Amino acid sequence: MRLVAALAMVLFAASFASGALAHAALISVEPANGSTLATAPKVVGLRFNEPVTPGAIRLIDGRGRARDETRVSASGDTILIQMPADLPEGTAVVSYRVVSQDGHPIVGSVMFSVGMPSETKLPASTDHWLAALIWLARVGLYLGLFVGVGGVWFARWISWSLAGMTVPRMALAVGLSSAVVSLGALGLDLLGLPPAALATAAPWKVAVATSAGRAFLVAAAAMLFALLALRSAWSSRALAIIAMVGVGLSLAMSGHAATAPPRMIMRPAMFLHGLCVALWIGALAPLAALLSKPTPATLAVVKRFSGIAMPAVGVLALTGLALALVQLEKVSALVETRYGLILSIKLGLVLMLLALAALNRFRLTPALARDRGAQTILKRSILLECVIALAIFAVVAGWRFTPPPRTIIPETPLAIHIHGDKAMFQVLVSPGKVGKDDFVLQLMTGDGTPLAAKEVTLTLSLPERGIEPMERDALLGPDGYWHVRKVELPFAGRWRVRIEALVSDFEKITLADELEVPPP
Repeated sequence: MRLVAALAMVLFAASFASGALAHAALISVEPANGSTLATAPKVVGLRFNEPVTPGAIRLIDGRGRARDETRVSASGDTILIQMPADLPEGTAVVSYRVVSQDGHPIVGSVMFSVGMPSETKLPASTDHWLAALIWLARVGLYLGLFVGVGGVWFARWISWSLAGMTVPRMALAVGLSSAVVSLGALGLDLLGLPPAALATAAPWKVAVATSAGRAFLVAAAAMLFALLALRSAWSSRALAIIAMVGVGLSLAMSGHAATAPPRMIMRPAMFLHGLCVALWIGALAPLAALLSKPTPATLAVVKRFSGIAMPAVGVLALTGLALALVQLEKVSALVETRYGLILSIKLGLVLMLLALAALNRFRLTPALARDRGAQTILKRSILLECVIALAIFAVVAGWRFTPPPRTIIPETPLAIHIHGDKAMFQVLVSPGKVGKDDFVLQLMTGDGTPLAAKEVTLTLSLPERGIEPMERDALLGPDGYWHVRKVELPFAGRWRVRIEALVSDFEKITLADELEVPPP
């Protein structure tokens, strides 16, 4: 009982240790990403849309050397990186790994040039193996929580027998090891460390300090309670309840869906969603085992489960719909974002699962009493459900690597304001990056009133890259602004912008400035 009490304390203490969570995104950099500076900056500031914790910050200077003497400080949503005093000319790269409040690492790089730009490149990603390990461990964790814990719940509360527990036992073993691997891999990912660092305390300490790390601990505790429920006789049902509560808590503590606002709704929805998944999926393997060697009690067990499964599937569908609506924000995100594509695939698989569940409930289960052949068909249908459930786990594990549409910050267009004696021009460039861009030109007089023009010409050049002046005629749109669409900007850098506005047959106003296009 001491072990049970200790595990319960770990589960519930860890579950309530997490605070308000979200998914971080970089919203501004000072100096601006891709900018060219006359002198080296003393500090580089990264500002996110929520408070973050620094993980690993690295600097590569204009000569391609890794600099380890940077000092990093964090205050709320801002991270300040002190630059070395001897930063040479050329293009420097600051790569960052920060911890979002939902426990996920946010990785990226920013660049700036001191003097003339150089050929310094963004550091190549070398952690594909780690991404594969994180994905595989996440699938194993789902097996432990849903197949393992759910299977134990089925044995103690529905079948009242330990028959067919081979698969749930194996799933619990896989899930427990996956929880440990997930915790270690999270620490490596947050700090950008090699596998050998698992022998040190650093990755484990930083992982446990995050909401995701605490969720892994709760998941592990839930699976340990499930194992105890298999061994204990008198307290098995209570232990199975605690294990199922642990499944819901582990999913509600961290992750994109559980931490979306309004959290007072999303966390309970994720809790119930996890419970219903475990109740449904956990019963499949034991049911298939029972149908392989049917007894007089098999029909009663199938009917008991069928009666419980229907309301569980209803709750599962409602909570899943609520979570999806909050995460997507708009239907088009189903096909426009990676998160939406994963959700689309999941929904397709879930519909197949629901179709099989309906077949089992309304056709095959009633036929068990009068047709022995129905047992074989029902068993095959349940095994097919198991395969589809495994495919869903594999697909959903991919959400770990892509933010939901609700957290994606729209790209901000580049803007410059050109002021002269007679006029001032406002220029917006969208999306404001290397590639094809749209230019919107607002022409005004010196006192800010609209300036009428007969013709407007936009001229762009990038001498440092050998791009000679290229002219494009602007078209007056119904909004009163002049538009130049699909302008090809092949390189990042400081582009020279010249705008000529023919205001009469005898007068032309020409203003010029520079536009800083960041690297891709």
